[in-house]
Amino acid sequence: MAIHPTAQVDASARLADGVEIGAWSIVGPGVTLAAGVRVASHVVIQQDTSVGAGTTIHPFCVMGGDPQHGGYKGEPVALEIGANCTIREHSTFNRGTPGDRKLTTVGDGCLFMTGAHVGHDCVVGSHVTFANNATLGGHARIGDRVFLGGLCAVHQFGRVGQGAIVGGLSAVTRDVIPYGSAWGNHVRLHGLNLIGLKRKGYGKAEVRRLLAAYRDIFEAPGLFSERLDAAQAAYADLPEIQEIIAFIREDTRRPVALPGE
Repeated sequence: MAIHPTAQVDASARLADGVEIGAWSIVGPGVTLAAGVRVASHVVIQQDTSVGAGTTIHPFCVMGGDPQHGGYKGEPVALEIGANCTIREHSTFNRGTPGDRKLTTVGDGCLFMTGAHVGHDCVVGSHVTFANNATLGGHARIGDRVFLGGLCAVHQFGRVGQGAIVGGLSAVTRDVIPYGSAWGNHVRLHGLNLIGLKRKGYGKAEVRRLLAAYRDIFEAPGLFSERLDAAQAAYADLPEIQEIIAFIREDTRRPVALPGE
């Protein structure tokens, strides 16, 4: 371990081999840092936070802060961050609340650019990218391989399905379907995240079928519920479409973003 002499590390913190802690950083009670975690200078890891192996936290981040919730009275709540994440300057991550999961979780391999914020009780998947100042309200759920553009904000209890992309400056007051491409203030659905699908290795034939299913769900005539039923039957062999349909039908607090709204 390489701990700068000006750093303050609580006696109850657990540090694995290869942990580095820079000048003037604070590691509070109940914090666990796995092997190879690098904490730069002027970082605060307040308490009850675990950070996975190989994650790097840049200066002026505040990790494991109290939830920004008026009802929080100091109860035991936690934050878990996965392995091999990069957390850039001034990012903030809050612990959970007793009224929900008591836990905020972040997956592996995520990139949080400058000023990103993850609110209390959020669930963030793996290989997610937050551009500068992307923000999650409390209880939000973000799937794997999501890209959130700079200065976008996801409302409390909002959902963004895996593989989706949200454009910068977007107010996400409606849920974004898996593999969707959405932007605007307030956010609207503009199709599928074609770039993300290609990067994930989808071929032209697969993308064409996904686009056909998208049009059948969102652009065909008839009642929306009937279109969902028809697409569920017609594309039973496409797990991505079944995932989108299940996402739409899930009973949640936010409506789903639709084209043209």
